[in-house]
Amino acid sequence: MHINESSSWQPKIIVFACNWCSYAAADLAGLNHLEYPADVRIIRTPCSGRMDPLLVLRALNRGADGVLLSG
Repeated sequence: MHINESSSWQPKIIVFACNWCSYAAADLAGLNHLEYPADVRIIRTPCSGRMDPLLVLRALNRGADGVLLSG
């Protein structure tokens, strides 16, 4: 299978963002009217260091093409 460069396929990305660090940056980006792709979903987590690894597997199992854990 070859990847067609003109394809409109966009990966579905789930971002688990730490409430104390990276979520604040994502929120600030929104306040400044910066945009990110529509297929990116940001989920606020209480603390990235305490996140259950099964959440990453669950996201992939439910159709995510990639997962970003940001702390």
